[in-house]
Amino acid sequence: MIAEILSVGTELLLGEIVNTDAQFLASELSKLGINVYHQTVVGDNPKRLKEAILLALLRSDLLITSGGLGPTSDDITKEVVCEAMGAKLVMDTRSLTRIKAYFKQMNREMAKINEKQAILPKDGIILDNNCGTAPGGIVEKDGKIAIFLPGPPRELTQMFTESVRPYLIKRTESILYSKTLRIAGIGESRVEELLSDLMQTSENPTVAPYAKTDEVTLRLTARCKDDADGEALIAPVEAKIRAILGDAVYGVNEDTIFSCVLSMLKKRQMTVSFAESCTGGLLATKLTDLPGASAVLRESYVTYCDAAKTKILGVDPALLEDKGAVSYAVCAAMAEGLYKISGSDLCISITGVAGPDKDDLGNPVGLVYLGICDGKNTNVQELHFAGSRERIRNRAAINAYMMIRNYLSENEKKC
Repeated sequence: MIAEILSVGTELLLGEIVNTDAQFLASELSKLGINVYHQTVVGDNPKRLKEAILLALLRSDLLITSGGLGPTSDDITKEVVCEAMGAKLVMDTRSLTRIKAYFKQMNREMAKINEKQAILPKDGIILDNNCGTAPGGIVEKDGKIAIFLPGPPRELTQMFTESVRPYLIKRTESILYSKTLRIAGIGESRVEELLSDLMQTSENPTVAPYAKTDEVTLRLTARCKDDADGEALIAPVEAKIRAILGDAVYGVNEDTIFSCVLSMLKKRQMTVSFAESCTGGLLATKLTDLPGASAVLRESYVTYCDAAKTKILGVDPALLEDKGAVSYAVCAAMAEGLYKISGSDLCISITGVAGPDKDDLGNPVGLVYLGICDGKNTNVQELHFAGSRERIRNRAAINAYMMIRNYLSENEKKC
């Protein structure tokens, strides 16, 4: 089945909002094994909208529109779709009752113009909107399918998941089931080298690498009859990948290095504390963004200036004067000082030059030191990053968590 996505709204053409609807629909259709060859954006103009709809129906089996289902005169998508499909519009009393109930629940009076949203295709399939007022609909004719959905992302996403996806599954012979493996500590070229044979010989599922900031992801995609069948096809290939890459595979799908470290710390009943300079609290933020962080995070300090490093962490002023704040020695002293005052199992320190200029000692932008202390040993990494201030800080945070993960993995092996 070939599909086209048609996004309706002048605000999209003007760049006033980001078209997340099209991104979501394209991803979901891909999972269903439906090919999307075209995506179109058109403004709230009936002539141009009809031209776009007729062209889409000419070259595709399935048309999905988003937006233009509101109560005002410029909301014309439903009307133009039905005109192009030869479908008659009538008042749907059930939908009108639902819309009235929605306004009553919101303790708002319904305007007369909202009745327009209940005028729907007579012989079509009505799609209930469970978090808004505008119903969607499906019209079928001569082997073509047109589906119109509301524009607000929350409404579109829920309507697609609840109603459209089950409808389309019945009309497709197979779906695509994907699983993403997240990899850290190995570059994309090395991953491809190690998995070259597997990538070339594996046809169902396919294996494709994608490089992201400081990590590589592998997407395993199987053409299958359902999710269970897809998981069964992917499982043996995933096992081979894990055998080759080992601990470099740190998570799957929506996992992040931050959630992975949180889970590892909780599993081991260990606590962590941070002493940050150039990242200004970003390490702590990445952890406290996640539910359950209170179980592992004991305390965190932003020791941005030299005086704070001395006052809070006990870093020797002479060391700061001799080596400079951005140095191997000071990073180690920060981690060790933090260990003395925090009582945490692991203490992480970070100091560096985020830019946009070199520091007073001439250290280059992107020079970062990461330290980890467990009370027995202190290790420091020297790293060099490029890019904007924001990118350097983010990459430093990611690498700090990779350092924690590697420490936990290595020490587990020793036990």
